[in-house]
Amino acid sequence: MTEDQPTPHHGSEFEGDYRPAGSVPLDANPRVEPADVAYLMKLTDALNTTLDLQTLLSRTSELVRAIINYRIFAIFLLNDRTRELRMRFQIGHSPKVERTRLPVGKGVVGLVALTRQPILLNDVKSVDYYIDANPEVRSELAVPLIAKNRLIGVMDLESAEPGYFTPEHMRVLTMTASRIAQAIENARLYARVSRQAQTLEVQNEIAIELASILELGPLLERVGQLLRRLIDYQMFSIMLLDEKGETLITRYAWRFGYSHAPLRRIPVNTGLVGAAVREWRFVNVPDVTKDPRYLPMNEETRSELVVPLFYKGRIIGVLDLEHTRPHFFTEEHERILTTLAAQVAIAIENARLYQAVRAQERQLERDIAMAREVQLRLLPSTAPELKNAEMAVRFLPARTIGGDLYDFVEYTPSRTAIVLGDVSGKAAPAALFAAMVSGIMRAAAAQQPEPAQMLALLNQTLQERKLESQYVTMLFALWDDESRTLTVANSGAVQPLHCSGGTSVTVKAEGFPLGLFPEVSYDEIKITAEPGDVIVFVSDGILDAENEKEEMYGEDRLAGMLCANRGESALAIADAILEDVSRFQGAKDRFDDETIIVLRVRQEG
Repeated sequence: MTEDQPTPHHGSEFEGDYRPAGSVPLDANPRVEPADVAYLMKLTDALNTTLDLQTLLSRTSELVRAIINYRIFAIFLLNDRTRELRMRFQIGHSPKVERTRLPVGKGVVGLVALTRQPILLNDVKSVDYYIDANPEVRSELAVPLIAKNRLIGVMDLESAEPGYFTPEHMRVLTMTASRIAQAIENARLYARVSRQAQTLEVQNEIAIELASILELGPLLERVGQLLRRLIDYQMFSIMLLDEKGETLITRYAWRFGYSHAPLRRIPVNTGLVGAAVREWRFVNVPDVTKDPRYLPMNEETRSELVVPLFYKGRIIGVLDLEHTRPHFFTEEHERILTTLAAQVAIAIENARLYQAVRAQERQLERDIAMAREVQLRLLPSTAPELKNAEMAVRFLPARTIGGDLYDFVEYTPSRTAIVLGDVSGKAAPAALFAAMVSGIMRAAAAQQPEPAQMLALLNQTLQERKLESQYVTMLFALWDDESRTLTVANSGAVQPLHCSGGTSVTVKAEGFPLGLFPEVSYDEIKITAEPGDVIVFVSDGILDAENEKEEMYGEDRLAGMLCANRGESALAIADAILEDVSRFQGAKDRFDDETIIVLRVRQEG
């Protein structure tokens, strides 16, 4: 007895009276013996214990060996889309044969699939449709696997012995094939459901991760990496439309494990990628060598799947997947990519929007830096030097540039105008408005108007050039160094504090902000200072500064600091006040510009 010859089996759970019947043909309606029923019940129980396809196919091979001592065994499963039979499990075949794919109707296996009838060949050399994959094979038995009248695949046994397989073998395999087919179908259904659940989970993870990437380059690379968790492609690229929507430009590409980005520009009226854009749908080509639209970019490519990226009713680009195997991309791949493409398109547009915003921010930062430079040049860096008084200024903007403005204008060698204003708003608009006000004020100063006249003139000019919701509060004071007198007019700014002899009083100058109301007149207050007196002018950013308890710095604290430091220089007084404000604020953010001008009358002698 040779290895391929049937042998009796003892002690097997599938043991039964399955003696070869010689040349007895297979009946059209095979008889079912009691032993057959017992075997089928045990077979069904064994097959129902697993839903893993590979485990099931392995177990099927063991069950068949219990009744036929084969040496070569294979199960081919049918691909309904390509109408090809693929070897999914084998024993005894070479690796080359294991990669076999047979069209329906070709070879013994293909003919069984076509006719849905079993074939028993006592001598394979006697028929011309046999495919000589193994020269040692002499006999073959193949039966169709049919579940619910649907062909699932083919079970194929081969032997080196002529006439090894018998009609009894064929009868028993045919009788069990439907159970095996149904078990395989159940396992495939379970695998599909499991894959779908896993795919949904991965898609959810991808959507969450893509939403967090705002740089376009890293985003496109990550799309390629994440997509490989769903589809085992070999070549991949993301192409985005240019601004005119006429050309697709490669922005990311991946090929056989390495990322690269060749500069490819493909007009939308050419190629498979162009077809996806023109037709507003995915393009799945099983064999690119047979499609005239294909542009030969990668000579290894055989199948290609292109999915357009839609965003708000327009196409922004395509996902392009390629594989060296024909008919690689399936309907499931189409569904996965179509769903994922919507998420990718949103992520790409978000990244583009982020890039545009960042570019605008960088441009704005450059503009603000330039505006700050202009503003600082407009603001005097030092106070003028006088015979009978000293002045100092400190300016700290809340943002990169601020709305406070200050200036010192020399009327005569002994008369100097002190200007402190605060423009409504913050940042660049406020700085531009402040620059305009400063320019108007400087031009008017050539006429040497008194403080009240200057404010009235500025108000009239701003009314003529009225800007919506823009106004300025301003304190305009004229210091006469010879007479040690200060004439003050105010248009809504913080009132000055005058410390004399250790006592602080508020200079009660009031008036409407400039630019709000037409034909406004302003009052003037004139004070005479004594040697050692100190007068401070501050913006509302000083008095309104808040600490973490939301308490404001206030006038009382300012007056205390002013008189406590009256013996110091004007600059030291300004620094002491500013440092005290900073200590008071602590970790609280500064929300307004802070400006301090100190006028200190020199001691006689």
